[in-house]
Amino acid sequence: MAELFEYALVRVVPRVERGECMNVGVLLWCQGAGYLDLRCVLDDERLAALDPYLDLAGVRVHLDALHRVCVGGTAAGAAGVLSPGERFRWLTAPRSTIVQTSPVHTGVTGDPAAELEHLVELLVDRQGPPSGAAG
Repeated sequence: MAELFEYALVRVVPRVERGECMNVGVLLWCQGAGYLDLRCVLDDERLAALDPYLDLAGVRVHLDALHRVCVGGTAAGAAGVLSPGERFRWLTAPRSTIVQTSPVHTGVTGDPAAELEHLVELLVDRQGPPSGAAG
């Protein structure tokens, strides 16, 4: 059965004042399926093209913290014990830090995990043309 889902891109904004960003992940919440997950793909070379002085280790620490909150549990602190929907809202709250999320988008899917992988391939991990593209 198809369920409504919400997702947000996770972006790295090396120099907030410049507004340049790179998508590094997708956070997907499907209430009907009780599904909340985050997938990140960090391309060091592409990020270095935006800012060669970017603290990549710091970015990884921040992304790991987002993942801990997404998974939930006491290891993620106070945000980790919230319900999955509350964690999604907490994770997608506007921030002015180096790691940010996009506005929330919606869709319908019968398989949230497959949808997440599709969105990561389409919007983050662009190693080639999108699936089904004429070539």
